Amino acid sequence: MERSLKNVLVVSFGFLLLFTAYGGLQSLQSSLYREEGLGVTALSTLYGGVLLSSMFLPPLLIKKFGCKWTIVVSMCCYVAFSLGNFYASWYTLIPTSILLGLGAAPLWSAQCTYLTIMGNTEAKKVGKVGRDVVNQYFGIFFLIFQSSGVWGNLISSLVFGQTPTQEAIPEEQLLSCGASDCLMATVPTNSTQRPSQTLIYTLLGIYTGSGVLAVLLIALFLEPIKDAQQKSEGEKKSSFWSTLLSTFKLLRDKRLRLLVLLPMYSGFEQAFLAGDYTRSYTTCALGIHFVGYVMICFSATNSLCSVLYGRLSQYTGRKALYGLGAVTHLSCIVALLLWKPHPDQLAVFFVFSGLWGVADAVWQTQNNVLYGVLFEKNKEAAFANYRLWEALGFVIAFGYSTFLCVYIKLYILLGVLSLTMLAYGIVEYLEAKNQGRPVVAEQTKPTEEAETETVM
Repeated sequence: MERSLKNVLVVSFGFLLLFTAYGGLQSLQSSLYREEGLGVTALSTLYGGVLLSSMFLPPLLIKKFGCKWTIVVSMCCYVAFSLGNFYASWYTLIPTSILLGLGAAPLWSAQCTYLTIMGNTEAKKVGKVGRDVVNQYFGIFFLIFQSSGVWGNLISSLVFGQTPTQEAIPEEQLLSCGASDCLMATVPTNSTQRPSQTLIYTLLGIYTGSGVLAVLLIALFLEPIKDAQQKSEGEKKSSFWSTLLSTFKLLRDKRLRLLVLLPMYSGFEQAFLAGDYTRSYTTCALGIHFVGYVMICFSATNSLCSVLYGRLSQYTGRKALYGLGAVTHLSCIVALLLWKPHPDQLAVFFVFSGLWGVADAVWQTQNNVLYGVLFEKNKEAAFANYRLWEALGFVIAFGYSTFLCVYIKLYILLGVLSLTMLAYGIVEYLEAKNQGRPVVAEQTKPTEEAETETVM
């Protein structure tokens, strides 16, 4: 097996193990820790930590420790969160949520930087276009990574499936399910019974072990990598404050200011699926024991489409894939506004989650590739910006989740999607315009070449 592919697989399986644990824990927080809103507060605090760390930490840690050890240290923060759940209280969950949030942005920025450098290095060796190899690597990564949702939800469903059979959901409750749901966040039902403490400890033990294996896999088998491009250019060592502020300095680039809506929308749509679709549609009409299976369908389609898009992009270009993602989500949003969920329509619950995965795979793969190729010389700061704006989307969506009706959230999602695609279209227009622009000065040549290379 070639060296670059081996490293891509190590990173992919490391994230698979880590997020098998974290993904399952995240989806269960609000159900397991309902008392005084501890679960929801933990999630909000977590994404607040992501928002804060995205502003400063990724460029600093990556430059100091390199991509490999940044990933290892950040993964330890996720393991700490799993341990905090063994004795869930305000004094354990909130601090470990903050710790996880601080580690999340460096983790993802290091992963994106690592795959981008690896892809460009391999492309130069074999004489291929850099963005095509990077696209393939991100496709492989997300194929493996997105399956973590399958395994994480399957584990929780099997463990908690040992609880007694739930009672049928009354017709009166079904009337308030779906887009018209405004009060489900505060209405306890038989479908939200807490599992026994023994089952909870069993699940947490499995998740913690999975996280520890992820840390060991990366630490022992992932090869360190350096950005050969920066090394060949003989870059000067950046000062502490220059590195610290590099995330914000990159916002001077007009393209990035337009593209911040892409990761922000990604945060909105993921938060809607995890917080609103699972609660106001699945739990409301089917019961909490069906949430894991519905999310498995989402993760499976997301995983398969991720690797498919990585290969298709070579022939279709990114614009066609973004169009597919936008049309799919637009159709789902309109249908969810009109649909009245009922237990007799079991297959429809899986169709919606599957289609959501088809579209989400576009945002997860293409957004990362787009940021990597447009801002190749500032990858760390670019991916830090990506995580910052995605975290902001999560924070806003979770922030209004408990007091807005679902139909209002769907209209917000529709508005953000429309603005996002408009901004993305402008960036593609600017890139196409730059493609035909002659180089007028030697000092602008590298930048224009980088911009020209990203046009498909």
